[in-house]
Amino acid sequence: MPDTSDPACGNIPFSFELYPPKSDAATSALHATIERLAAAGPEFISVTYGASGSSRRSSLDVLTHILRTTTVDPLAHLTCVGSSSAEASQLIREFLDAGVRSFLALRGDPPEGAREGEAFLGDLGSAAELVQLIHRVQAERVPYREAVIPGLPAARTIKREREKVRIAVAAFPNGHPQSRSAAQDIDTLLAKQAAGANLAITQLFFHADHYLSFIQRARAAGVEFPILPGIMPVTSPARLRRILELSGEELPSELAIALEVEPTKEGQREIGIRQATELARELVAGGAPGLHLYAFNQHETVLAVLDGAGLLAPTPSAT
Repeated sequence: MPDTSDPACGNIPFSFELYPPKSDAATSALHATIERLAAAGPEFISVTYGASGSSRRSSLDVLTHILRTTTVDPLAHLTCVGSSSAEASQLIREFLDAGVRSFLALRGDPPEGAREGEAFLGDLGSAAELVQLIHRVQAERVPYREAVIPGLPAARTIKREREKVRIAVAAFPNGHPQSRSAAQDIDTLLAKQAAGANLAITQLFFHADHYLSFIQRARAAGVEFPILPGIMPVTSPARLRRILELSGEELPSELAIALEVEPTKEGQREIGIRQATELARELVAGGAPGLHLYAFNQHETVLAVLDGAGLLAPTPSAT
């Protein structure tokens, strides 16, 4: 059990990532998961968005469910590959009209076999351009706000400050697969900041030093917004292989061996939770401003990680 006497316990913000369900049964299960995750008190819950709009409606359905049934801020993933500026603007407006005020702006990967520069990839060339577009759509949608003038009930004054939106971007502690150098990764992050991003979430990694050294380089270069480390509890050899295939990360040999030699699924799950819990502890000790956990649409594993790291506030029923 975590040491709840630690004054830091429960004070570190955390968030979760989910993906849209693919069946009615999965939808029902996801709603139950959202209820459990929301009860833990996350800063936000992000929802992924399929390439080429493949999960546009289901993503929006999950986001609006979070808005209707919880007090948690839903964060919408947006990708720009394959979309024109007009198409992306329409989608952004649709999310804003639904009440979404937080976004993760991603360029997205070209479809398999496509080459950079091909016309069908769309006319938004980077996540930074998507960040600018989100701000522009929001400004056009709500150009100003009116406020009552005290003592003059029929009069209104114009307030120029607009409703703020949270725009997160991706960061890559071990480098983007298409990056030529570590310096290029930092320069890209600076470009996203200049475009108006105010938060970053990292791709997964397996060693705290990878994140902490990246933060040092980013801060030295002038990156100012919070950079949340992304943590994914890896609970099976198959999941680890798939993660490495998608991310291009190097094989974490110690974790890989432990998962391969453990014969039971429950034992593999415990190994994954233990590794992610230790990583969370090291990141918090190193000064991480929060944690972002990839939940795979299940609540038990990520909540076990937070509990083991002492980051869940005690509940009245806790013993």
